Amino acid sequence: MMQALWILIGTIILIIVVLLNTVFVMWLERKVLGHIQGRLGPMRTGFHGLMQPFADALKILGKEDIIPAGADRVLFLVAPIIAFTPSILVYAATPWVSMFAGDSLDVGVFFVFAVVALFPVGILVGGWASHNKYSMIGGFRAASQQISYEVPMILSVMGLVMLAGSMKISAIVAWQSSGLWNILTQPFAFALYFIAILAELNRTPFDMPEAESELVGGFNTEYSSMRFALFFVAEYANMFTWSLITVLLFFGGWTGPGLIGFATLLLKTYAVVFLVIWVRATIPRIRVDQLMALGWKLLLPAALFNVLLTAVGIVTNVWVLIGLQLVALVALVWLIGRLGLFAGDDERARANEVLRVQAAEMNKASKEVAA
Repeated sequence: MMQALWILIGTIILIIVVLLNTVFVMWLERKVLGHIQGRLGPMRTGFHGLMQPFADALKILGKEDIIPAGADRVLFLVAPIIAFTPSILVYAATPWVSMFAGDSLDVGVFFVFAVVALFPVGILVGGWASHNKYSMIGGFRAASQQISYEVPMILSVMGLVMLAGSMKISAIVAWQSSGLWNILTQPFAFALYFIAILAELNRTPFDMPEAESELVGGFNTEYSSMRFALFFVAEYANMFTWSLITVLLFFGGWTGPGLIGFATLLLKTYAVVFLVIWVRATIPRIRVDQLMALGWKLLLPAALFNVLLTAVGIVTNVWVLIGLQLVALVALVWLIGRLGLFAGDDERARANEVLRVQAAEMNKASKEVAA
């Protein structure tokens, strides 16, 4: 009985901590985007706008909770909960510091990736249940992104598992503490992994499920009040969660000079959060066909190739591995640059041909009228 009570208390505390941290991440993104774009961001509510997220929460609580007449009522209500749950459940297998590792499961990596895969499921369910074509398209886009990018994301982490000889997250951190961090031995894998998590989080440049220029608001078009807020909070909570997992897998976790473990882990996590925000402020949204082509034609074979490179590095030595990874990273950057340089050339050529034919027909018609 006491054990169940402690689990309940711990879960409530974790939810409160995650929600408060999510509020800070929202404020941080607004401020970072503001300064990158040459403006201040929120300034009026609290010191430098610190209370603005709380003001927004109070405002959204006063909004009317509307359920469309044609919506699947049960799924419409459940979808935001499905999207929010992974941001809490994932901590069941996420070690924090060496003194407190939670339930550090032997299959921790597998468990984490299995849990976070629920987030796009919530988006798909919400979009389908809304009885709105734009919401449904946004939901299907989320499902296609999940299928396209989860495979290369998991394969990119297989190199870390091979090096550490374990799927236990605490074992991967321990492996890094005894040598080089994985960001140094697996930079190619990190590039693949980071691109994939941006797609998993529906973050720019992969925010097609809620592309307002095409889909009004995407999967959450019909949501209002706290149900809309749950989707919003889930995105930012998952952004912090993915950043934490990234630090544990690639940046040595809680290991580092001069600071206690928890502070080191937190600083590294917010550095990754800053990187995710920086990408949003820098890179424009790509098209859906470019998203699918990048995932299947480039990232998937590259992730498989990374497994081969890691195997070669294991049977030789770590410096050979680092050299191979750096060469592969340069090749990946070059390929993505080429894809971006020529993206849409075929479509533009077809559009120009259509315009040329139309102009010729109009010219011919005008000559006939003149004759």
